[in-house]
Amino acid sequence: MIKELDKDFTSLNEYIDQIKPSKIFILVDENTHNHCLPVLLPNLETDAPFEVIEIEAGEEHKNIETATQLWEIFSEMEADRKSLLINLGGGVITDLGGFVASTYKRGFKFINIPTTLLSMCDASIGGKTGIDHQYLKNIIGTFALPEAIFFYPGFLETLKFEELRSGFAEMLKHGLIADAAHWNDLSSLHKITPESITPFINRSMAIKNEVVSKDFKEENVRKTLNFGHTIGHAVESLFLKKGNLIPHGEAVALGMICETHLAFLCGLIDVEVSSVIISKIQRLFPYIDISEFKNGAIMDLMFNDKKNLDGNINFSLINGIGSCLYDQKLSAEQIILTLNFYKDLKKN
Repeated sequence: MIKELDKDFTSLNEYIDQIKPSKIFILVDENTHNHCLPVLLPNLETDAPFEVIEIEAGEEHKNIETATQLWEIFSEMEADRKSLLINLGGGVITDLGGFVASTYKRGFKFINIPTTLLSMCDASIGGKTGIDHQYLKNIIGTFALPEAIFFYPGFLETLKFEELRSGFAEMLKHGLIADAAHWNDLSSLHKITPESITPFINRSMAIKNEVVSKDFKEENVRKTLNFGHTIGHAVESLFLKKGNLIPHGEAVALGMICETHLAFLCGLIDVEVSSVIISKIQRLFPYIDISEFKNGAIMDLMFNDKKNLDGNINFSLINGIGSCLYDQKLSAEQIILTLNFYKDLKKN
Protein backbone atom coordinates (compact mmCIF):
# COMPACT_ATOMS: atom_id res chain seq x y z
CA MET A 1 0.00 0.00 0.00
CA ILE A 2 1.34 3.42 -1.02
CA LYS A 3 -0.59 6.47 0.16
CA GLU A 4 -0.02 10.19 0.08
CA LEU A 5 -0.59 11.69 3.51
CA ASP A 6 -2.96 14.59 4.03
CA LYS A 7 -2.06 17.32 6.49
CA ASP A 8 -3.52 15.56 9.52
CA PHE A 9 -2.08 12.12 8.61
CA THR A 10 -5.52 10.48 8.79
CA SER A 11 -4.61 7.43 6.70
CA LEU A 12 -1.59 6.68 8.92
CA ASN A 13 -3.71 6.83 12.07
CA GLU A 14 -6.36 4.62 10.51
CA TYR A 15 -3.70 2.07 9.57
CA ILE A 16 -2.22 2.01 13.09
CA ASP A 17 -5.68 1.68 14.62
CA GLN A 18 -6.40 -1.24 12.31
CA ILE A 19 -3.28 -3.29 13.12
CA LYS A 20 -3.23 -2.45 16.86
CA PRO A 21 0.52 -2.76 17.52
CA SER A 22 1.76 -3.72 20.97
CA LYS A 23 4.49 -1.04 20.79
CA ILE A 24 5.60 1.54 18.25
CA PHE A 25 9.20 2.47 17.56
CA ILE A 26 9.93 5.54 15.43
CA LEU A 27 13.39 5.46 13.83
CA VAL A 28 14.86 8.85 12.90
CA ASP A 29 18.24 10.43 12.31
CA GLU A 30 19.36 13.85 13.53
CA ASN A 31 17.87 15.59 10.49
CA THR A 32 14.44 13.96 10.54
CA HIS A 33 14.33 14.31 14.33
CA ASN A 34 14.64 18.07 13.91
CA HIS A 35 12.63 18.66 10.74
CA CYS A 36 10.10 15.84 10.29
CA LEU A 37 9.33 14.36 13.71
CA PRO A 38 7.73 17.68 14.84
CA VAL A 39 5.28 17.27 11.92
CA LEU A 40 4.54 13.60 12.63
CA LEU A 41 4.14 13.55 16.41
CA PRO A 42 1.35 16.15 16.78
CA ASN A 43 -0.65 14.24 14.19
CA LEU A 44 -0.02 10.75 15.60
CA GLU A 45 -3.16 9.46 17.31
CA THR A 46 -2.64 6.14 19.06
CA ASP A 47 -3.00 4.53 22.48
CA ALA A 48 0.00 2.26 21.83
CA PRO A 49 3.17 3.13 23.76
CA PHE A 50 5.87 4.51 21.47
CA GLU A 51 9.57 5.29 21.61
CA VAL A 52 11.66 7.50 19.35
CA ILE A 53 15.06 6.05 18.42
CA GLU A 54 17.59 8.44 16.92
CA ILE A 55 20.74 7.46 15.03
CA GLU A 56 23.45 9.60 13.47
CA ALA A 57 22.74 10.78 9.94
CA GLY A 58 24.72 9.58 6.95
CA GLU A 59 25.49 6.55 4.78
CA GLU A 60 28.60 5.86 6.87
CA HIS A 61 26.33 4.82 9.77
CA LYS A 62 24.37 2.27 7.71
CA ASN A 63 26.47 -0.59 9.03
CA ILE A 64 26.45 -3.65 11.26
CA GLU A 65 27.44 -1.62 14.34
CA THR A 66 24.33 0.56 14.08
CA ALA A 67 22.18 -2.48 13.35
CA THR A 68 23.52 -4.19 16.46
CA GLN A 69 22.72 -1.14 18.58
CA LEU A 70 19.15 -1.15 17.28
CA TRP A 71 18.70 -4.89 17.98
CA GLU A 72 19.92 -4.26 21.53
CA ILE A 73 17.45 -1.39 21.96
CA PHE A 74 14.61 -3.60 20.73
CA SER A 75 15.65 -6.24 23.25
CA GLU A 76 15.90 -3.77 26.14
CA MET A 77 12.50 -2.30 25.28
CA GLU A 78 10.95 -5.75 24.93
CA ALA A 79 9.93 -5.47 21.30
CA ASP A 80 7.80 -8.39 20.20
CA ARG A 81 6.44 -9.63 16.89
CA LYS A 82 3.35 -7.43 17.25
CA SER A 83 5.51 -4.30 17.45
CA LEU A 84 5.59 -1.72 14.67
CA LEU A 85 8.64 0.18 13.45
CA ILE A 86 8.02 3.48 11.66
CA ASN A 87 11.00 4.43 9.52
CA LEU A 88 10.87 8.21 9.25
CA GLY A 89 13.70 9.28 7.00
CA GLY A 90 15.61 8.89 3.79
CA GLY A 91 17.16 5.84 2.19
CA VAL A 92 19.56 5.14 5.05
CA ILE A 93 16.69 5.00 7.55
CA THR A 94 14.39 2.89 5.36
CA ASP A 95 17.19 0.49 4.33
CA LEU A 96 18.53 0.08 7.85
CA GLY A 97 15.18 0.14 9.62
CA GLY A 98 13.72 -2.44 7.28
CA PHE A 99 16.76 -4.65 7.78
CA VAL A 100 16.69 -4.64 11.58
CA ALA A 101 12.91 -5.08 11.72
CA SER A 102 12.97 -7.97 9.24
CA THR A 103 15.66 -9.81 11.19
CA TYR A 104 14.81 -9.17 14.85
CA LYS A 105 12.86 -12.20 16.17
CA ARG A 106 12.64 -13.27 12.51
CA GLY A 107 10.75 -10.14 11.68
CA PHE A 108 8.12 -7.70 12.88
CA LYS A 109 6.03 -5.12 11.00
CA PHE A 110 7.56 -1.93 9.67
CA ILE A 111 6.28 0.94 7.57
CA ASN A 112 8.17 3.63 5.70
CA ILE A 113 7.50 7.34 5.78
CA PRO A 114 10.13 8.59 3.32
CA THR A 115 11.27 12.15 3.87
CA THR A 116 13.64 12.60 0.92
CA LEU A 117 12.87 12.50 -2.79
CA LEU A 118 15.34 9.64 -3.20
CA SER A 119 13.55 7.59 -0.59
CA MET A 120 10.06 8.45 -1.85
CA CYS A 121 10.79 7.41 -5.42
CA ASP A 122 13.25 4.60 -4.81
CA ALA A 123 14.61 3.38 -1.48
CA SER A 124 11.35 3.07 0.44
CA ILE A 125 9.65 0.99 -2.29
CA GLY A 126 10.35 -2.59 -3.24
CA GLY A 127 11.25 -4.41 -0.05
CA LYS A 128 15.03 -4.30 -0.38
CA THR A 129 16.59 -3.72 3.02
CA GLY A 130 20.26 -3.66 3.82
CA ILE A 131 23.44 -2.32 5.32
CA ASP A 132 26.88 -1.56 3.91
CA HIS A 133 29.89 -3.66 4.84
CA GLN A 134 33.57 -3.18 4.02
CA TYR A 135 32.67 -0.25 1.77
CA LEU A 136 30.30 -2.37 -0.32
CA LYS A 137 26.84 -0.84 -0.53
CA ASN A 138 23.88 -2.93 0.68
CA ILE A 139 25.95 -6.12 0.54
CA ILE A 140 24.10 -7.53 3.58
CA GLY A 141 20.32 -7.40 3.57
CA THR A 142 16.95 -9.02 3.12
CA PHE A 143 13.95 -8.90 0.85
CA ALA A 144 11.19 -7.70 3.19
CA LEU A 145 8.25 -5.56 2.14
CA PRO A 146 7.07 -2.72 4.33
CA GLU A 147 3.47 -3.12 5.43
CA ALA A 148 2.76 0.31 3.97
CA ILE A 149 4.43 3.41 2.58
CA PHE A 150 3.06 6.84 3.45
CA PHE A 151 4.59 9.85 1.74
CA TYR A 152 4.16 13.53 2.50
CA PRO A 153 5.45 15.89 -0.23
CA GLY A 154 5.70 18.69 2.34
CA PHE A 155 8.85 17.03 3.68
CA LEU A 156 10.66 17.97 0.44
CA GLU A 157 10.72 21.57 1.66
CA THR A 158 13.18 20.48 4.38
CA LEU A 159 15.79 19.24 1.88
CA LYS A 160 18.93 20.90 0.64
CA PHE A 161 19.06 21.29 -3.13
CA GLU A 162 21.75 18.59 -3.44
CA GLU A 163 19.47 16.06 -1.72
CA LEU A 164 16.57 16.99 -3.99
CA ARG A 165 18.76 16.62 -7.07
CA SER A 166 19.99 13.25 -5.80
CA GLY A 167 16.47 11.84 -5.76
CA PHE A 168 15.74 13.39 -9.13
CA ALA A 169 18.33 11.05 -10.70
CA GLU A 170 16.22 8.02 -9.80
CA MET A 171 13.15 9.68 -11.32
CA LEU A 172 15.05 10.24 -14.57
CA LYS A 173 16.08 6.58 -14.48
CA HIS A 174 12.45 5.51 -14.20
CA GLY A 175 11.66 7.44 -17.35
CA LEU A 176 14.62 6.05 -19.28
CA ILE A 177 13.84 2.43 -18.47
CA ALA A 178 10.03 2.46 -18.58
CA ASP A 179 8.28 5.67 -19.68
CA ALA A 180 9.54 7.99 -22.42
CA ALA A 181 6.92 10.65 -21.60
CA HIS A 182 8.07 10.70 -17.95
CA TRP A 183 11.68 11.16 -19.09
CA ASN A 184 10.70 13.96 -21.47
CA ASP A 185 8.70 15.78 -18.79
CA LEU A 186 11.47 15.54 -16.21
CA SER A 187 14.44 16.26 -18.47
CA SER A 188 12.66 19.35 -19.80
CA LEU A 189 12.34 20.99 -16.37
CA HIS A 190 14.30 24.22 -16.09
CA LYS A 191 14.79 23.97 -12.33
CA ILE A 192 14.71 21.16 -9.78
CA THR A 193 12.45 22.43 -6.99
CA PRO A 194 9.87 20.77 -4.71
CA GLU A 195 7.13 22.53 -6.64
CA SER A 196 8.36 21.43 -10.07
CA ILE A 197 8.99 17.82 -9.04
CA THR A 198 5.93 17.06 -6.89
CA PRO A 199 3.50 16.51 -9.83
CA PHE A 200 5.72 13.66 -11.08
CA ILE A 201 6.40 11.80 -7.82
CA ASN A 202 3.34 9.54 -8.08
CA ARG A 203 4.36 8.35 -11.55
CA SER A 204 7.91 7.53 -10.46
CA MET A 205 6.65 5.63 -7.42
CA ALA A 206 4.18 3.76 -9.63
CA ILE A 207 6.90 2.72 -12.10
CA LYS A 208 9.08 1.35 -9.31
CA ASN A 209 6.13 -0.43 -7.71
CA GLU A 210 4.93 -1.90 -11.03
CA VAL A 211 8.35 -3.38 -11.78
CA VAL A 212 8.79 -4.79 -8.28
CA SER A 213 5.32 -6.35 -8.29
CA LYS A 214 6.29 -8.36 -11.38
CA ASP A 215 9.59 -9.63 -9.94
CA PHE A 216 10.03 -9.22 -6.17
CA LYS A 217 13.22 -11.31 -5.83
CA GLU A 218 14.98 -9.63 -8.78
CA GLU A 219 15.17 -12.69 -11.01
CA ASN A 220 14.33 -10.89 -14.25
CA VAL A 221 12.62 -7.57 -15.03
CA ARG A 222 13.40 -5.94 -11.66
CA LYS A 223 17.03 -5.90 -12.76
CA THR A 224 16.16 -3.03 -15.11
CA LEU A 225 15.94 -0.78 -12.05
CA ASN A 226 19.71 -1.18 -11.77
CA PHE A 227 20.33 0.90 -14.88
CA GLY A 228 23.10 3.38 -13.96
CA HIS A 229 23.86 1.55 -10.74
CA THR A 230 26.49 -1.00 -11.78
CA ILE A 231 29.08 1.66 -12.48
CA GLY A 232 27.45 4.21 -10.16
CA HIS A 233 27.62 1.96 -7.09
CA ALA A 234 31.26 1.08 -7.80
CA VAL A 235 32.25 4.75 -7.94
CA GLU A 236 30.15 5.51 -4.86
CA SER A 237 31.91 2.72 -2.97
CA LEU A 238 35.36 4.04 -3.90
CA PHE A 239 34.48 7.48 -2.56
CA LEU A 240 33.01 5.84 0.57
CA LYS A 241 36.28 3.98 1.10
CA LYS A 242 38.15 7.29 0.94
CA GLY A 243 35.80 8.80 3.51
CA ASN A 244 34.66 11.29 0.88
CA LEU A 245 30.97 10.53 0.35
CA ILE A 246 29.16 11.65 -2.79
CA PRO A 247 25.35 11.83 -3.08
CA HIS A 248 23.84 8.59 -4.34
CA GLY A 249 21.95 10.35 -7.10
CA GLU A 250 25.10 12.00 -8.44
CA ALA A 251 26.77 8.58 -8.61
CA VAL A 252 23.70 7.22 -10.42
CA ALA A 253 23.80 10.15 -12.87
CA LEU A 254 27.44 9.31 -13.59
CA GLY A 255 26.44 5.66 -13.97
CA MET A 256 23.59 6.52 -16.37
CA ILE A 257 25.96 8.54 -18.56
CA CYS A 258 28.43 5.64 -18.66
CA GLU A 259 25.82 2.95 -19.19
CA THR A 260 24.06 4.99 -21.89
CA HIS A 261 27.42 5.09 -23.66
CA LEU A 262 27.74 1.33 -23.16
CA ALA A 263 24.32 0.87 -24.76
CA PHE A 264 25.62 2.84 -27.75
CA LEU A 265 28.79 0.72 -27.94
CA CYS A 266 26.61 -2.40 -27.96
CA GLY A 267 24.47 -1.07 -30.78
CA LEU A 268 21.34 -0.90 -28.60
CA ILE A 269 20.86 2.82 -29.26
CA ASP A 270 22.27 5.14 -31.91
CA VAL A 271 24.69 7.99 -31.34
CA GLU A 272 21.94 10.65 -31.53
CA VAL A 273 19.84 9.07 -28.74
CA SER A 274 22.98 8.54 -26.64
CA SER A 275 24.11 12.15 -27.11
CA VAL A 276 20.71 13.59 -26.22
CA ILE A 277 20.45 11.55 -23.01
CA ILE A 278 24.00 12.30 -21.92
CA SER A 279 23.74 16.04 -22.62
CA LYS A 280 20.47 16.30 -20.66
CA ILE A 281 21.96 14.49 -17.66
CA GLN A 282 25.06 16.70 -17.87
CA ARG A 283 22.84 19.80 -17.81
CA LEU A 284 21.22 18.70 -14.57
CA PHE A 285 24.12 17.09 -12.67
CA PRO A 286 27.70 18.11 -11.88
CA TYR A 287 30.67 16.26 -13.32
CA ILE A 288 32.31 13.91 -10.80
CA ASP A 289 36.07 13.67 -11.19
CA ILE A 290 37.09 9.99 -11.05
CA SER A 291 40.52 10.46 -12.63
CA GLU A 292 42.20 9.36 -9.39
CA PHE A 293 40.57 5.93 -9.60
CA LYS A 294 42.15 3.34 -11.86
CA ASN A 295 39.78 1.58 -14.22
CA GLY A 296 40.83 -1.73 -12.68
CA ALA A 297 39.75 -0.60 -9.20
CA ILE A 298 36.32 0.42 -10.50
CA MET A 299 35.92 -2.87 -12.34
CA ASP A 300 36.97 -4.90 -9.29
CA LEU A 301 34.06 -3.39 -7.36
CA MET A 302 31.70 -4.01 -10.27
CA PHE A 303 32.63 -7.72 -10.14
CA ASN A 304 31.53 -7.68 -6.48
CA ASP A 305 28.05 -6.45 -7.38
CA LYS A 306 25.26 -8.60 -5.88
CA LYS A 307 23.54 -8.95 -9.25
CA ASN A 308 26.43 -10.74 -10.94
CA LEU A 309 26.41 -14.47 -11.66
CA ASP A 310 29.14 -16.91 -12.73
CA GLY A 311 31.88 -14.29 -12.63
CA ASN A 312 30.25 -12.03 -15.23
CA ILE A 313 29.36 -8.36 -14.81
CA ASN A 314 25.68 -8.09 -15.72
CA PHE A 315 24.40 -4.73 -16.92
CA SER A 316 20.91 -3.38 -17.45
CA LEU A 317 21.09 -1.23 -20.57
CA ILE A 318 18.48 0.85 -22.35
CA ASN A 319 17.58 -0.08 -25.92
CA GLY A 320 15.61 3.12 -26.41
CA ILE A 321 14.15 5.85 -24.24
CA GLY A 322 11.54 4.11 -22.11
CA SER A 323 12.84 0.57 -22.67
CA CYS A 324 15.54 -1.49 -20.97
CA LEU A 325 17.19 -4.92 -21.27
CA TYR A 326 18.77 -6.84 -18.39
CA ASP A 327 21.57 -9.41 -18.07
CA GLN A 328 23.69 -7.75 -20.73
CA LYS A 329 27.24 -9.09 -20.61
CA LEU A 330 29.98 -6.78 -21.83
CA SER A 331 33.66 -7.20 -22.47
CA ALA A 332 36.30 -5.60 -20.26
CA GLU A 333 37.40 -3.60 -23.31
CA GLN A 334 33.95 -2.03 -23.71
CA ILE A 335 33.80 -1.11 -20.01
CA ILE A 336 37.27 0.47 -20.11
CA LEU A 337 36.34 2.43 -23.23
CA THR A 338 33.30 3.79 -21.41
CA LEU A 339 35.20 4.72 -18.24
CA ASN A 340 37.75 6.55 -20.38
CA PHE A 341 34.90 8.23 -22.28
CA TYR A 342 33.54 9.57 -18.99
CA LYS A 343 36.94 10.71 -17.75
CA ASP A 344 37.47 12.58 -21.03
CA LEU A 345 34.17 14.47 -20.60
CA LYS A 346 35.95 16.71 -18.11
CA LYS A 347 38.24 17.97 -20.87
CA ASN A 348 35.36 18.93 -23.16
